[in-house]
Amino acid sequence: MKRFVIGGVALVLASCSSAPPPPAPMPPPTTPTAPPAIALPTKPTTEPEKDQCGLKDAQAFVGKNRTELPAPVDPSRWRVACTTCPVTMDYRPDRLNILFNPDTGVVQQVKCG
Repeated sequence: MKRFVIGGVALVLASCSSAPPPPAPMPPPTTPTAPPAIALPTKPTTEPEKDQCGLKDAQAFVGKNRTELPAPVDPSRWRVACTTCPVTMDYRPDRLNILFNPDTGVVQQVKCG
């Protein structure tokens, strides 16, 4: 039994005597690079904007009295208001805004929105 104990102690001492090898040095971290830029197609700038609200034709109303506007006015497509009147701020490209002077009734501005 003594041999067994001595053999076991020798085995334990032998395994402790050798130190593990030092770890291999880690390579330095690499910085990720962005993928190359992708060229996005652009709209041709020569294409004229679509006149969704009829602004081109409505320019004829500027300088005329608001009573000369064609009747009846379609409220879903046209908004007639004085320049100082409160109106909603929602933007609709298909709606024509006709703004007149509240004192004279003369149309001062037409615009889409």
